[in-house]
Amino acid sequence: MKFYIIENDYDTIRAIENIIEDNKLGELMGYSIDADGALNEILLKRPDIVLMDLLMPDKNGIQIIKKIKNSNSSIKIIIISQETSKETVSRAYNAGIDFFISKPINTVEISKVVKNISENIKMEKILNKIKRIFDKLELSSQRYEKRDREVNIRIILSQLGILGEKGSEDIINICNYIIKNKLKPSEIRIRDICNSLSNSPRAMEQRVRRAINKALINIVNLGLEDNMNDTFIKYSNTLFDFEDVKAEMDLARGKNTMGGKIKVLKFIEGLLLYSEF
Repeated sequence: MKFYIIENDYDTIRAIENIIEDNKLGELMGYSIDADGALNEILLKRPDIVLMDLLMPDKNGIQIIKKIKNSNSSIKIIIISQETSKETVSRAYNAGIDFFISKPINTVEISKVVKNISENIKMEKILNKIKRIFDKLELSSQRYEKRDREVNIRIILSQLGILGEKGSEDIINICNYIIKNKLKPSEIRIRDICNSLSNSPRAMEQRVRRAINKALINIVNLGLEDNMNDTFIKYSNTLFDFEDVKAEMDLARGKNTMGGKIKVLKFIEGLLLYSEF
């Protein structure tokens, strides 16, 4: 552990230093009898524990505590002071100290308190390390999830014969945006997403519609050749409305003058659904 002492009495400083050294509690990084100078050194040296008196001649002890905590909330503060009024002690705890010890100096008490707080610091560091590991694992998992789902989306677009279309990357970006922001189906607004992703949202939306229209035509052609085609069966009623597929098939056969309509939201929702598997 690394220690710093703020105390205006040199004999008390030496006594605390001896307790730290004799009990092998850690390393004394410095001390100060000047509160302002101490604050600057604490910011620079970043001790684990500050031992200090409340009764400093140049500054209110509560103010010092608050400044230390504001600069680095992880620093533990032990007060060793003759000031023992309930009101003052309460204010010190509210300001963020970890323990209050009354003077005169008691070697056993200081050593015991420091050891307990040192153990707490070690435990906090272990828990923080574990948390960072889990955070990294979660982030890594999210990245893998995004990558795997994007791969699945690209495979589907390839099966539909539009992976090389300009709008295919726009479709992928829209899907990634929805996945990243964990949007529910009711929250998906294609136009709003295009506004967030592109400086030319109208052009982006048009590219997407053209790509989906090409996918519809390709699906219809597969169905006309073989209505038992796996890709046709799988996607004709999930990425598109079958009425639109039928209308497009009738147009291709010359039975109708109007083809199927493009429903961008249904297509995107279908892609997202299939990308999970």
